Amino acid sequence: MSGDEVLLDGASLTIEQVLAVAYGQPGNPAVRLTPVARERVTRAAQAIQDLLARGVVAYGITTGFGAFKDRVIASEQVEQLQYNILVSHAVGVGPVFDLPTTRAIMLIRANTLARGHSGVRLETLERLIDMLNYGIHPRIPSKGSLGASGDLAPLAHMALPMLGLGEVEWHGEVMPATVVLQRLGWQPLHLAAKEGLALTNGTAVMCALGVLETARAELLSATADIAGCLSLEALHGTPAAFDPRLHELRPFPRQIECAAHLRDLLAGSEFVRTNDPRHVQDAYTLRCIPQVHGAVRDAIAYARWVFSIELNAVTDNPLIFVDDDGRVEVISGGNFHGEPLAIALDYLGLAVAELGNIAERRLMRLTDEASNTHVLPAFLTHDGGLNSGFMIVQYTAAALATENKVLAHPASVDSIPTSANVEDHVSMGLTAGLKLRSILDNVAQILALELFAAAQGIDFRRQALGAAARLGRGTGPVYELIRQHIPFIAEDTLLHPYIITMSELVAKGKIVAAAQMYGMRAGGGC
Repeated sequence: MSGDEVLLDGASLTIEQVLAVAYGQPGNPAVRLTPVARERVTRAAQAIQDLLARGVVAYGITTGFGAFKDRVIASEQVEQLQYNILVSHAVGVGPVFDLPTTRAIMLIRANTLARGHSGVRLETLERLIDMLNYGIHPRIPSKGSLGASGDLAPLAHMALPMLGLGEVEWHGEVMPATVVLQRLGWQPLHLAAKEGLALTNGTAVMCALGVLETARAELLSATADIAGCLSLEALHGTPAAFDPRLHELRPFPRQIECAAHLRDLLAGSEFVRTNDPRHVQDAYTLRCIPQVHGAVRDAIAYARWVFSIELNAVTDNPLIFVDDDGRVEVISGGNFHGEPLAIALDYLGLAVAELGNIAERRLMRLTDEASNTHVLPAFLTHDGGLNSGFMIVQYTAAALATENKVLAHPASVDSIPTSANVEDHVSMGLTAGLKLRSILDNVAQILALELFAAAQGIDFRRQALGAAARLGRGTGPVYELIRQHIPFIAEDTLLHPYIITMSELVAKGKIVAAAQMYGMRAGGGC
């Protein structure tokens, strides 16, 4: 990234750049090709034309696709073949992707093509980039991909507007793509050999979901640490189990990091329990936070590693190789297969579901007077019976955690043969990504509910400790933030608006930002 630009060369795109483009405004940052990328793309496109001139038979260039791989296409029908692949493959269904996901898909596909092994012309690639910069967003249905040969159906929908087909969203309005092209004075493209295949054959949709949801998982992981600490304070728990000596004896790096983070968040707290021979240890949901949250951090780190690689991978087929002497070789392979991504998406979904599971159990402990040994009143309310308090808040969290247990079943262990059994093993990577997105939605809500209840518990604890009692240096600012937006619930009232507010604080990263304030003042972050 150079200033307000993201420069594409097919080899150096980062997760942070994808996030900047996905969530930024069209043209800010602007996306551009590097001179090297322009040269490589031009060379590969010329190589395709040279192959056609020599009458070379190559998959997807002068043959049909999938089960039609042995049907040779006449030279005068090559361009029609590329048009046909777009219109025949644009059969997606379901809700269309949101704009950040659509922008991430377009950017990742453009970066793949910029590597110069796909054979698209420079004008075709630049049209895709221009659409991104002008905020012309194809309407891409979210369902229809098997994750091999890549994300065919959704990527076909992505490419249709380049030809003046399909629908786009532009300046907040949905309209036919041809209308936008006319308003801008752009001519619809006529695809050359290999271009339809290069635009549709790859993993950009799976990868886009993976990048965006990995970033969201990182935010929710940090939020879960904060929620766990605030619950521990509300429940008069002990941080003894976070002792660094204990974790050095089981040296998983991210478990050690998590324990250190928890100690930082709780530093200076007067709500935690010191040595008490009558109560030497807490329940697992408090005592084992570093072990559980640390394991989730491992899964997130793995996902970041996988998607950082895939961002700069060439994933269509066949691939074009031009050596220094100008010799051209076309190699058919399977880089479009989404298995590495599908497994990472499933692994991440399973791990994040565990954040929801343990958070829901902490919420249960906050509301169950017997489980919290009467530290807090039943269901966090005065005059229980007349008031139900947070009883049904826990029900909602339990429903979401249970739904996640269904969603966490891996998609990547499934496969279904297609294309007359030529494409006989598929990754189901996009299905894994869509499930992951739903799991993260649910976990965000569960954590919001836990924080809502934990703040209520802190107020009951203050009644016993006194108003001047201090929370941890990380949890204190979070509690204050919550109370700026949500009051103590003294009696039964409509809770739903407060839940929405709490969910927004989680989703927008304000909980994590509040906890980090102490680190900034101390000269370091969390």
